[in-house]
Amino acid sequence: MRLTIRDVRTMKNKGKPIVMLTAYDATSARIAEMCDVPMILVGDTLGMVVQGHDSTIPVTLEHMIYHSAIVVRVTQKPLIVGDLPFMTYSISPEQALENAGRLMQEGGVSCVKLEGGVHMASTVKRIVESGIPVMGHIGLTPQSVNQFGGFRVQGKQLESARQLIRDAQAIQDAGAFSIVLELVPSRLAKLITNILDIPTIGIGAGVHCDGQVQVFHDILALFDDFVPRHTKRYLNVGDMMRTAITEYRVEVENREFPTTANSFTMEDDVIATLQKEFAPNASD
Repeated sequence: MRLTIRDVRTMKNKGKPIVMLTAYDATSARIAEMCDVPMILVGDTLGMVVQGHDSTIPVTLEHMIYHSAIVVRVTQKPLIVGDLPFMTYSISPEQALENAGRLMQEGGVSCVKLEGGVHMASTVKRIVESGIPVMGHIGLTPQSVNQFGGFRVQGKQLESARQLIRDAQAIQDAGAFSIVLELVPSRLAKLITNILDIPTIGIGAGVHCDGQVQVFHDILALFDDFVPRHTKRYLNVGDMMRTAITEYRVEVENREFPTTANSFTMEDDVIATLQKEFAPNASD
């Protein structure tokens, strides 16, 4: 049975740290579940991690439905959160509700995540009132990266910090069951966490959030182009993969692979008959 949003709230009330990890395909989702990760985010970061874009902007709802359905299909226990991508919920609450419904019906997610604070509160309220759980997301909101002028820490100054607190309160009041705080100063994240009744999930927001989320590919060092300060490389899988693939290439080029152990046999009389019929002048 899958974790529920009620279980997530219980974890906050009991002071148990909440773990969330991204997954975009069957392999990563299965591994996350094997490791008892309770929440999986099918994030629109797949635009950068899987599709090779430099932002999440090109990701479509169809992309999110496709990847969400994969993750849901191969897991049984984690709560699956699906991102609503850029411009799929900004025009009106009704547009947001329709697309959130599609992500649940076609993608199979348990809840949706959307970015924004006070200005998105009415949208969150409309979705929640229709029976779809919502996770909020404030601070650095990647879909607004062009407006922010890059991936920058948010809320360092007094007025911007006040606005983040207002945003968090508005999203909670609208009915969200939890909220992601991204690239927020640690002490501000602690204050917001203490103010709210719903769980906070941090990414680059320090140790005081109720939980943490990281990108699967970041913690396994599958990328070398950029290492976010907010992540930790627990294992350099990228180097291990490069070593293994290089070894494979070299062995094939030197005819060291495959060996007899990697090959299959057949009866001598069968191959002899075939050779006589089709290649009488060829050597075995």
